[in-house]
Amino acid sequence: MSGAPAVILFAHGARDPRWAEPVLALAQRLRQALPEAFVQPAFLEFLAPSLSEAVDAALARGHRRVTLIPVFIAVGGHLREDLPRLLAPLRAAYPDVSFEVLPALGESERVREAMAATVLEWIGAGE
Repeated sequence: MSGAPAVILFAHGARDPRWAEPVLALAQRLRQALPEAFVQPAFLEFLAPSLSEAVDAALARGHRRVTLIPVFIAVGGHLREDLPRLLAPLRAAYPDVSFEVLPALGESERVREAMAATVLEWIGAGE
């Protein structure tokens, strides 16, 4: 299993657990597309699992390659400061594990196009 990726969807979190529904739906879609991968949301605050709990779960399943996907529209303090602060002790504790942090989802042109298309559809301008 160590060759298969562990994909962690890192999101902010909220007190209302319903907030996580889009993140959980994204995780489910990725699990269907990547059946050999471990796909797990992780939350900065309020919701479980935390980033360290998600990494521990991936490592317990034998994964040694962790890809973090920030489920954020843009890069701000949470991705510039909080994520590196949370990731540093994990990298130190698991030097044999490869941690890759991808750009925030909102930085993808495809994601921006999808958001714009959705807004245009919602306001009736995409017809």
